[in-house]
Amino acid sequence: MNATRTVSESGGLPAHHIDAFLDRLRTAHYSEVSLRKKRRVLCAFSGWMKHRNIDLIDLDESVTARFMKRMIDASRDRVQRARPTLRQFLAYLRAEAIVCSPTLGSQSAIAHTYRRYLDYLRQDRGLAKNSVLVYGPFIRDFLDSHSAGDGGLLPDAFDAVTLRNHLLARSKGRSAEYTRLMAVALRSFCHFLFLRGDTARDLAGSVPSVRKWRQSTVPTFLTPEQQKALIASADRSTPTGLRDYAILLLLARLGLRAGEIIEIELDDIHWRSGKLVVHGKGQMVEHVPLSSEVG
Repeated sequence: MNATRTVSESGGLPAHHIDAFLDRLRTAHYSEVSLRKKRRVLCAFSGWMKHRNIDLIDLDESVTARFMKRMIDASRDRVQRARPTLRQFLAYLRAEAIVCSPTLGSQSAIAHTYRRYLDYLRQDRGLAKNSVLVYGPFIRDFLDSHSAGDGGLLPDAFDAVTLRNHLLARSKGRSAEYTRLMAVALRSFCHFLFLRGDTARDLAGSVPSVRKWRQSTVPTFLTPEQQKALIASADRSTPTGLRDYAILLLLARLGLRAGEIIEIELDDIHWRSGKLVVHGKGQMVEHVPLSSEVG
């Protein structure tokens, strides 16, 4: 039996919630190495909850804080890996309405700012769940690291020097992609603060940019010949191959994003009218032609 996937019925975390959470991160392009590390954190946390008979319904920040206190003798790397993982997982559970969000009256100033930022991402920016799940923990870490100790924020929390120093400190030992995502999240948060009136000017420009070397990743586009070769590689004699073939055609023929393909449901396919409903960024809904080949 796989110990990393087995959770007791009494206490701990149901394994299917851990798997679903990691699948969500996988679609957000987290590496398999990072996902394995996050799984180890969650399995250790689940075992700790089970030992103390803490059920999923009781999970909140106070529970994760108790777990973090027991890691006082752990390495810095383990602590830095555990804290954002637990925050991401709790945010995922709340976004999926698996556990309840704290009531406004019980929220600190930090929690209130964080909740309003997440609402801004969902409602004003129309970001997908995956994006909110990526941005959120970076901002929660920033807010918590500049706490005044009474649930409020330090006076200089929202200034250019603080933002720059936070990015530089948190980027040590991290990959370029992790640092880039953190910078994107911080810029988004700066814009939110400016729109809300918490800062006199938009400090997004004060967040350092992250250098990205050319040709250091997979090419952003394929030549027509490469597209044909990739589409032809799908084995259409199997259900999985047919699925892959359909996805590749949606990417190549209609130019859809991966996230848009993931969101497609059966009701979005209109066979009679030959149209496909696409849910894009910013809560935009588009109707694209459903060619016979893609159909």
